Amino acid sequence: MIYLDTSVLMALYIQEPKSDIVQEFVRGIGKPALSSLTEVEFASAVSRRTRMGELSQDDGFRVISQFQFHLNDHMFTLYPIMQKEFELAREWIGRLSTPLRTLDALHLAVAFANHLTLATADRHLAESAKRLGITVEGI
Repeated sequence: MIYLDTSVLMALYIQEPKSDIVQEFVRGIGKPALSSLTEVEFASAVSRRTRMGELSQDDGFRVISQFQFHLNDHMFTLYPIMQKEFELAREWIGRLSTPLRTLDALHLAVAFANHLTLATADRHLAESAKRLGITVEGI
């Protein structure tokens, strides 16, 4: 199963240079996985783009509403973040050997703990994932 990080999810819902590639990729993988963290990060990213004027407020609300509809319609498999993922993220960050930040470490911990392949457009996150033994699909 493929775990979509927020960079991929944004390109799925908002037109970006990689949107066509992401849409084709997602069509080919069945039911993608997300975490409860992705839900919050997605709303934050849409809010940021709205505040910066990249999206109108109406478009921002439309995107969030469409995403929420897809969540409610079970288009995604949703993984909660459990204590074991927090502990794993803390352990990885504590190694002092990767540039992982808190939220990225949690995304990787969810993917690792649930044996998911990470799909990301973030090159640094992909490199960290590979170092930690997580299978990555770069987009």
